[in-house]
Amino acid sequence: MLELMPLWMFLAVCLVILLGYPVAFSLAGTALIFAAIGTAVGLFDMAFLQALPNRLYGTMVNHTLVAVPLFIFMGVMLEKSKLAEDLLDSMAAAFGNLKGGLGISVVIVGMLLAASTGIVGATVVTMGLMSLPTMLKRGYSPQLATGTICATGTLGQIIPPSIALVLLGDILSSAYAQAQLDMGIFTPRTVSVGDLFVGALLPGLILVGLYCFYIFWVAHFRSEHAPAPASDESDDVSIGQLARSLLPPVLLIVSVLGSILSGIATPTEAAGVGAMGATLLALARQQLSIARLREVMESTVMVTSMVFMILIGAAIFSLVFRGFGGEEMVTEFFTSMPGGVFGSTLAVMALIFLLGFILDFIEITFVVVPIVGPVLLAMGVDPVWLGIMIAVNLQTSFLTPPFGFALFYLRGVAPKEVLTSDIYRGAMPFIGIQLLLLALLAMWPQLATWLPSQLHQ
Repeated sequence: MLELMPLWMFLAVCLVILLGYPVAFSLAGTALIFAAIGTAVGLFDMAFLQALPNRLYGTMVNHTLVAVPLFIFMGVMLEKSKLAEDLLDSMAAAFGNLKGGLGISVVIVGMLLAASTGIVGATVVTMGLMSLPTMLKRGYSPQLATGTICATGTLGQIIPPSIALVLLGDILSSAYAQAQLDMGIFTPRTVSVGDLFVGALLPGLILVGLYCFYIFWVAHFRSEHAPAPASDESDDVSIGQLARSLLPPVLLIVSVLGSILSGIATPTEAAGVGAMGATLLALARQQLSIARLREVMESTVMVTSMVFMILIGAAIFSLVFRGFGGEEMVTEFFTSMPGGVFGSTLAVMALIFLLGFILDFIEITFVVVPIVGPVLLAMGVDPVWLGIMIAVNLQTSFLTPPFGFALFYLRGVAPKEVLTSDIYRGAMPFIGIQLLLLALLAMWPQLATWLPSQLHQ
């Protein structure tokens, strides 16, 4: 029993989080309690915790992680400037005469909003408040309307620049270096956040295309769920109006991603460009005041503090986990698993999917990926492909009833006449679409690895 202490510690953390305690303190507190118990029974050496100051200092000087508050600032600023509302109105008017046009507009606007904020909760809540009443008024079934919004909101996991990809890229970079050193490679290759951004482009666009195709199909073959717009519902929109709504966010996203893809800027520098660009857009729209700037900065500090507190808690947890021999246990488990690399990868994906019901992507990135990542990477798994698979997997988990986070976020802002069962049923087809994308990535890893390989030539 005592040799399974890493497993008991992991289960204890999940239980404490389910009881409602803050994640950061649950990770650190549980780890320290187990460390004290382990020391008392002679199973743990407190010398492992002496590495904590170096871990914290490494986090403080990590240039990549500076991108996190900058991207958060960019997203919050765009949200507060009401740019998404104008964009949705213009896109809905432009697609007004097309069957399913409003739903397709919601997907496109949600994609741009996801690329701007990179935060699932912010995208789902914003799109729920803006588009759900309009979709219901236009005759869309509650199932299709809520499913579209929830699925679109989770695009923040995979559409770059995504906070999830920034954190995954930083963790996978360390895991990849450790895996190569364990294999005796002392001049290791590197993987960067930019590589994950590039690798996520094709899968993200494919997913958006599949969403739009599904809504188009429903509108044509199950029209009672997405009726054709009445003549008095179709508003005319000029090219100029559409351009004024569409060009600012598109140019901002293109400037951020373009500077990364072209090699002009690192993701952190590009995040600075995005933060400044969002501020200039808010100024140009006369939506920026001292009070609003303070509100944006307070939101940014709160979200950033949460991220880094979890990172500190995860650092303590990983040190204690390693002190109990958890890494050796995980390595032995996966190397002895039938099916080789495929079986091990499938087991990890299943574990991450299940943990996505109770943990946010930040906790999974900081706690689970450092444990399983080096093992899989040492078995020859491509780090970019693994990162994209984890991101899409978490995206699917956040959409799956009954515990999916996206469903909870929408339930909080949906009107009372929309039943929870409607939200659950509406999410199911989009879960199938995301599982299809996971299967496509499993069969053709080049969907995630081809574009980064071309840029490195």
